[in-house]
Amino acid sequence: MGKIVQLDEHLSNKIAAGEVVERPASVVKELVENSIDAKASRIEIEVEEGGLSLIRVLDNGDGIEPDDCLLAFNRHATSKIKSEQDLIQIRTMGFRGEALPSISSVSQVELKTSTGEGPGAYLFIENGKIIKQQQTNSRKGTDLTVRNLFYNTPARLKHVKTIQTELGTITDLVNRLALANPEISFRLKHNGKELLQTSGNGNLLQIIASVYGLQTAKNMIPVSFSSLDYEVTGYIAKPEMNRASRAYMSLFMNGRYIKNYALSKAIQNAYHTFLPIGRFPITILSVKMDPTIIDVNVHPSKHEARLSKEAELVQLVETELRKVIRNERLIPDVQYKKKELKQKEREEQPSFSFDHQMNKEEVRSNNIPEVMPSGNLSVPYKQDQHNVATPIKEKTKPFIEESEVPIFENKPEPALNRTDLEESGEKIPVMYPIGQMHGTYILAQNENGLYLIDQHAAQERIKYEYFRKKVGQVNREVQLLTVPFTFEFTANEAAFLEEHLHFLSEAGLFLEPFGQNTFIVREHPQWFPKGYEKEVIMDIIQQLLDHRRIDIEKLREEAAIMMSCKGSIKANHHLRNDEIFALLQSLRASEDPYTCPHGRPITIHLSTYELEKMFKRVM
Repeated sequence: MGKIVQLDEHLSNKIAAGEVVERPASVVKELVENSIDAKASRIEIEVEEGGLSLIRVLDNGDGIEPDDCLLAFNRHATSKIKSEQDLIQIRTMGFRGEALPSISSVSQVELKTSTGEGPGAYLFIENGKIIKQQQTNSRKGTDLTVRNLFYNTPARLKHVKTIQTELGTITDLVNRLALANPEISFRLKHNGKELLQTSGNGNLLQIIASVYGLQTAKNMIPVSFSSLDYEVTGYIAKPEMNRASRAYMSLFMNGRYIKNYALSKAIQNAYHTFLPIGRFPITILSVKMDPTIIDVNVHPSKHEARLSKEAELVQLVETELRKVIRNERLIPDVQYKKKELKQKEREEQPSFSFDHQMNKEEVRSNNIPEVMPSGNLSVPYKQDQHNVATPIKEKTKPFIEESEVPIFENKPEPALNRTDLEESGEKIPVMYPIGQMHGTYILAQNENGLYLIDQHAAQERIKYEYFRKKVGQVNREVQLLTVPFTFEFTANEAAFLEEHLHFLSEAGLFLEPFGQNTFIVREHPQWFPKGYEKEVIMDIIQQLLDHRRIDIEKLREEAAIMMSCKGSIKANHHLRNDEIFALLQSLRASEDPYTCPHGRPITIHLSTYELEKMFKRVM
């Protein structure tokens, strides 16, 4: 007797459901795409308990003929392709004919539909079987409700994520469908609360404002360019409106949301040198092409596609977007801050100053020679009446703000040899500054040889350890803001933040709801890096949004690493000797003074013996 058997249709549908219906968002996607194919101008989506309890999609599209209703729930039944030629040039969102039978095999489905001519049809299907069939009213369109998803497949139900996670996936999906179809009015509700509503008037910028916030929409740049094969339109954000996640980059091909690594990379390349490392742009790009160029039948979820002329499109997108960005005026409006900064500089300007930004006339006017003694590379000198060069005593401020990192007094300490170092418990020895190399590396010495210190990495370490302690010691050392900071989010992000505000408060950040999808911050810890307060707050919030699975210790750790980078001295920044000495003493007091928070080495040591070998003093 043979071992191979023909699976019955019910079991086949359940297996197919494993590919088509991965989670509640998969159901929403299939049903909404059917509504789009039915030429609906209004689509309402209602979900409960993250879509597990209920998913309802109501549209005003063409509807389904009563005679076709039963056939629509058979596997591989579709009105969208009829021949192999149709498969080569797909012009609809759906085409496989697997969605409705797969969904009905793992849920309870109610269908009400009508073409607007004559009575409509009603079906109730449970576990893939038709339980009830009758006539209904003739309102044109389709109303399809899915209840108790995966109720008869407990193994699938076990792997469903939390309600908040599933809702987030649904919201993200509907947001992208709305961005791809600005001419359709979308409405999304969860447990009776409205999360999204668009007008359907075709204005993409209005939808961007609804999804990402008004401030983001104000900073979007329209783009439109084409080639023989492709037409690209949409909006890209100015570089200052960046995010810490690629999730804000949306690419649509013939109205379908597509994930394409090569094109995402092309967009990032277009922003090259305009965005900080680890930041990503907000982009909404729609690509139209002949359907024969694109094959969307390569993945069950249809999120991936194969292009026959991909290299051409990649080059087109990168080149044209770079032109748009470089032709845009990218200087933020900071006139008030400039005025405030100039006033502060006037108040703090020392009587004599000497740095790499001064021109020669300024130097001469202060009677400072253009060439300084080589023994001290950073301190300005003047000549007394006996023609002896002496350091100018300047009114200076620490290179690290006192409110950020404690500064040690510039007091010489006795040199320590290796034995003394081990006995004292110090991790690095006392080093005496010689000067700087290229304004980037500090040169220091002691009896054990020469040390090269990366000044940026060193200060990152110092600040990191300082902030790591601060974010773990939430107190009310706060700076009150005259004008609160305002932050806008998508509906899903706002809902998530409302449920997890206490995690932010444990990191010293206090958000208050302020209208729809908007939050304000009235105060922040005084120790936040000066000049970077709003950016720091947004980055901490983004960390919470990205991880979802909350780990307060990890949140604090990443916040400390992120803040340590803000305002740390960079390359080509010249320091005075007292600043160098203060930096070295602060580094010596660090718990782990060997690497920066990103793992790069801080100090390189060249021993006296090695130097003597180089100069052939020892053999």
